Amino acid sequence: MKVMHSSSGTTATRARRPLTFRVIGFAAALSLVVGVSVVAGTSQAAFADDYPTWSDVTEARNDEAATKKVVERIKAALVQLEADAAAAQKNAEEKGNIWQEADTKYQAKATQTETLQEQADAASAEADEAETRIGELASRLVRAGGGDVTTSLLANSQDADALLYNLGMSSKISQQTSALFERAVQARNTAQSLTDAAEVARAELEILKIAAEEAFAEAQAAAQAAEEALAEQQERKIEFDAQLAALTSARKATEASYLEGVREREAARAAAEAAAQVPNLDAGEISLSGWARPAGGYITSVYGYSSNYGSSFHKGTDIGASCGAGIYAASSGTVVYAGYGWNGGYGNYIILEHAGGLRTAYGHIVDGGIHVSYGQSVAVGTKIASVGTTGNSTGCHLHFEVRPNGWDTTDPVSFMAGQGIQLG
Repeated sequence: MKVMHSSSGTTATRARRPLTFRVIGFAAALSLVVGVSVVAGTSQAAFADDYPTWSDVTEARNDEAATKKVVERIKAALVQLEADAAAAQKNAEEKGNIWQEADTKYQAKATQTETLQEQADAASAEADEAETRIGELASRLVRAGGGDVTTSLLANSQDADALLYNLGMSSKISQQTSALFERAVQARNTAQSLTDAAEVARAELEILKIAAEEAFAEAQAAAQAAEEALAEQQERKIEFDAQLAALTSARKATEASYLEGVREREAARAAAEAAAQVPNLDAGEISLSGWARPAGGYITSVYGYSSNYGSSFHKGTDIGASCGAGIYAASSGTVVYAGYGWNGGYGNYIILEHAGGLRTAYGHIVDGGIHVSYGQSVAVGTKIASVGTTGNSTGCHLHFEVRPNGWDTTDPVSFMAGQGIQLG
């Protein structure tokens, strides 16, 4: 399979991070209007409008009945947000599984198509070789006549016996020449049959590709929605817990103290984010072409068909890194998928897109071990996740894929070697 080598810069910027609670615009944030839920197309706008505000908390503090009502509203909001986040994650897992199944069918058909074409090309080359050899033998046997025997033989193969007889050569054609002729005809017929089969497979492949693209788009949107729902749940819980403390504990929490805590968390998050953008070279040095090893460890399973996967085609290379070890961006790029919930056999899964549409993918990430978000730009060597054993995995390792055109896979070992990086 032809691969496209590319490299990109190492400067990282952040396109968008849904998990960030923005300090700017707190007045709007504290109005707690969530908008439309991402789960199953249902609207939570009316419920969101009823979220308790700090004004509600302040007014209810000295009124036992009012306090009880606000507390009930807060607890109901917490339950609803948790349910929304769980539903969004379930939806993301379902869409991810659908995409994974579609992608597996596409990859299997792509492999079949490529194999058929390779076999057709080999049969055609065999026919060419046999026909050339026939011509050479015939040229040595023919000593008279001005006709082009080789051209006549090949152009009129069905009448070869008559042609040779008319030339007075039938008695001189050796058994070897006859065998070569039969071999040439058989190889040419085989080549044509395989070419026809490859054309049919290509048409089927295009249909499967469209289905895989559509499934990926839905999985991508569902994963993003799940990420945002989780962020919403986490952010609101912090605020609602502070409101409950203001209403039920002896310590008198205030909106000002809550906002100060938000600012501190935001500053800590920003600092951690900036630190994460500094390339971590635990997995090895960055090559001159701008690539790095995605994880340390030995190769435990190769690309393609292997005894580890029976009749299934393995779409990547497994690297036996230890549990919790770092997973690093193989090159600078943008996060186009960050699974919140398992993605079929991959478990927790990340896809990065690099220059030229090339993509790399990272699977079996430990639960809670995804350190990047959809739309985020990362530099080569950035720690994006931690090794786990989620999905179809019997032990901690990284499943690493390279997709040169974004869809078709190629052998990561060969590709990375071309980038100056040795896996394993």
